Amino acid sequence: MSVRKIVHIDMDAFYASVEQRDDPQLKGRPVIVAWRGNRSVVCAASYEARRYGVRSAMSALRADRLCPHAVFVAPDFKKYRAASRAAGEIFRRYTDLIEPLSLDEAYLDVTENKAGLPTATRVARAIREQIREELHLTASAGVAPNKFLAKIASDWRKPDGLFVILPENIDTFLTPLAVGRLPGVGKVTTRRLEQLGIQTVGDLRALDLPVLEHQFGRYGVRLYELARGIDNSRVVSDRPTKSISAEDTFEKDIPLAQTEPMIRRLAERVWSTSRRESRIARTVVLKLRTSDFNILTRSHTPLSPPSSCDELTQIALSLRERVELSPRQLFRLVGVGMSNFREPEDAAGQPVLFE
Repeated sequence: MSVRKIVHIDMDAFYASVEQRDDPQLKGRPVIVAWRGNRSVVCAASYEARRYGVRSAMSALRADRLCPHAVFVAPDFKKYRAASRAAGEIFRRYTDLIEPLSLDEAYLDVTENKAGLPTATRVARAIREQIREELHLTASAGVAPNKFLAKIASDWRKPDGLFVILPENIDTFLTPLAVGRLPGVGKVTTRRLEQLGIQTVGDLRALDLPVLEHQFGRYGVRLYELARGIDNSRVVSDRPTKSISAEDTFEKDIPLAQTEPMIRRLAERVWSTSRRESRIARTVVLKLRTSDFNILTRSHTPLSPPSSCDELTQIALSLRERVELSPRQLFRLVGVGMSNFREPEDAAGQPVLFE
């Protein structure tokens, strides 16, 4: 079996970098992409802001305290999507096997590349150079025989770096790594492994498969393989959309009856996004988070898929009636989504379902 050549491209501080590119006054300054407000969270932070401890998903209030001289910029996802599409056009010069993970990162299978370059490293270098020259942005890249190693590699020399893991170097590279660098090994799994005396990937290799299966079930098999650099998952291009959603957090907790304006705005965003899909969504979902952080979802699959933004909005609003909580209950977040995508010829004539 031939060795695959996988490249993982990760745009550096993507949203913040786009803002710095488009506004010369922001270059070299700490930039935080976030709406200002008590409930807002950081979408992205420039590397100048990261030096102060600012990170994505951090509350905007905390980010402001850590870096009070930072420039806050409201997110402009239309602009970020355009930059992401432009990067994708560069990727397609080299391969059609592209699996986007988000707007700012993707896997590329370049085992065979359109440009006829002799190595995956040459492909990654060419892509990074073209992103710099054409988009005036930087990207880090990882090159490896599989996806999980390529993703680790792309993070190795960030920002604006390139790192290659050759097949013959996998064992040497993996053995000293902390187990927390493996995909899916979060804080809870790390603690459980530490209780078994496991801190590095080398330690993990010492555990037999039956022990790992006993401790972690099916994920134990995955841990066994990752510790040995095994990942047979393929780069899947054009992965079908499973759902589209948008959500937002209120400035202050509000009762359910006052959520209508936000639901209408979110429904418009979801409807606009859904129009770019060739497939049709049949199910409408309403998501709510209470003031004490409990999450509720209600969904409805009508006989015919929503045919307009207004119809989507009305279904989303009606789903509030199925929330059986006290009128005094307050909510901090609301979301609207569409799911259950089907091909157009399969989307009609299905029975009504309540989930």
